[in-house]
Formats: sequence, structure tokens, C-alpha cells
Amino acid sequence: MTVVVKLGTSLVAGPRGSVKGAVLGRRAREIARVVRSGEPVAVVSSGAIALGLPQLGLDRRPRSVPKLQAASALGQGRLQRAWERALAREDLLAAQVLLTVGDLADRAAYVNARHALEALFAAGAVPIVNENDATATDEITFGDNDALAAQVAILVRARLLVLLTEVAGVYTRTPGTPGAEIVADGATAEVAFGEPSRLGRGGMGSKVLAARMAADAGIPTVIAGGAPEAVLEPILAGERRGTRFEGAEQELSAYKLWLRFGKAAKGRLRVDEGARRAVAVAGRSLLAVGVVACEGRFEPGDAVELVGPDGIVFARGIAAAAPEDIASRAHGLEAVHRDRLVVL
Repeated sequence: MTVVVKLGTSLVAGPRGSVKGAVLGRRAREIARVVRSGEPVAVVSSGAIALGLPQLGLDRRPRSVPKLQAASALGQGRLQRAWERALAREDLLAAQVLLTVGDLADRAAYVNARHALEALFAAGAVPIVNENDATATDEITFGDNDALAAQVAILVRARLLVLLTEVAGVYTRTPGTPGAEIVADGATAEVAFGEPSRLGRGGMGSKVLAARMAADAGIPTVIAGGAPEAVLEPILAGERRGTRFEGAEQELSAYKLWLRFGKAAKGRLRVDEGARRAVAVAGRSLLAVGVVACEGRFEPGDAVELVGPDGIVFARGIAAAAPEDIASRAHGLEAVHRDRLVVL
């Protein structure tokens, strides 16, 4: 089984674009011991943009997409070299893996990415994963590396996802204020979401959303402080650190995990109550006769959400026909086949 570890920008980049080598060194030592024990580790590392900003004469994250892309292109090499140095001290190879939303949205590319990561694990290497920010835009992006880390954990069917940040976990209110306490069980507590750092993109809210995504896929997730000498090994040993989100007990196939979490929906099919029961309760295909409205622009092969009369999305699937054909409500026409849908 594999462990996925994500480090936020605040743990990787220091003032004026410096690398926090001490923090990376601590994590590399722990990662090396985990890998030598026989368990592969994938690292999702933020920090490329922060490390590239000084080369553009900037001291904070800009709003301009081209400037963000330029900063990422300048900083990605520095980020990779920092990890290579830290892991080389532990006799480990660091591999660079840059992913885009398209790599996960297309089934063939998704499987190829998983095979590539598995080959790196077999070689004893540590993949350093990041989004390809140099070419991604707001319209085709994971949103932040917390979401990317959850997607990578789902991709490799990880046994644990660890989201490391500069604070010790999720707090009941803003850390440092009177009465602020760490939430041990993230699934049941009310949590306070902090603001993103001036160099990073995420915040505690994005980490909680990513943790819940991974947990829904059956992957336990821990949000914890990433600076101390020992972090990963105590968590892997079962010690309570930070905030833990237990994984759901349901077992989904790799295909259905991809369909639920990896492929973006292009449209919605609103169905009547009879169709909802047929799909969600009886496990049948969705027939066009049960669809009362088609929304969005999609083609056969695109993912669509299935919405019941109450307005709640209850399933996702692959459209088997074009919107105009589904809207005809032709008798016997399959809108979504039961083998190509997942009930939420």
C-alpha cells in the first residue's frame, strides 16, 4: 500500500524565495525510513510559484494568470532540485511528475499515470508530484494542491493521505485565539477555516474539502503540522496527530473511483422519481424515458450528473447518447448504462 504526503507552500518556501531545507530534510529522512520498510511514498509538493516569484521581482502571489504561469515555470526546477538534494542524502531518487486535469479526466491517460507511478514505486523512487501550473488555467485546474493530493491518493489507491501544513491541524476557531482547540475527528466537528497564505493558494478550507474527498473514496486522511522532527512515522504508527478523517467503508472499483472523483461532469440529467429509484435502489440503467431535462453541453462519452426531483445529485455516469436523443425520451434508449455509473 502507498502513502501520499502533501506539503504546503509555507513548509517549502521561506522569505524571499528561499527553500526551507531543514523541513525538507526532516521529511526526507522520514520518507526514506518508510520506503525502506517496503511502503512506497508519493509526495505532492507546493512551492513552485513561491520559489519563482523573486525571479520576477515579486514578493507575493500575483493575480495575473500569465505571471503565475511564469513564476511556476521559473520555480518548478528549483523545487525539484530541492527535493532531489534532500532525498539524495537518504540514497533515494526523486522523480518529477507534473499532472493536469486532463490527465485524470481521460480514462486512458488516468490509467497510464497510475502505471507510471507504480513503475516509479517499483524502482524505489519517490515521485514529486505537482500540477503543471505553467500551462494550466483557472478553467482547467485542480484548484489547489490539496485537491491534487486527494486525486493522487485516489489514483494510486493509497492507504493514507497526509496533508502537512504550518499549523498542527484543524482548529475549532482561528489558531492563537482564546479557546482554539485542535479538532481530533474532522468528520463530526465544526471547524474554522483560515485564510490562504500570501504565497499559497489553498487554506484550511481546501484541506478539509480534500480530506473529505479522499475519505469518501475510502482513504483515511490526516491534516497535521509538517515542521516538527517527527511527523509521518508517528502518524503511520497510529499515534493521534492533528485532525483525522476516517475513510468510508465502501469498496469501489478503480473505474468507479475515477468516474466519481477524476472525471469532470459536462452536464446534468434531471430524472423523475421512478428513474431515480430504478438507478439508486434497483441498480438499473437510466433510460431516456425517465429523463425530464438535459442541462449543459455534452456528448456521448462525457460524464454527467444525475439529479433527482428534489434537486440533489445522486449519481454520476457516462452519457450513452447525445442530449437531443435523450430529450426525445425514445422508448428503450439508454441514457446511462448501469455499468458506467456510480451512485453517490
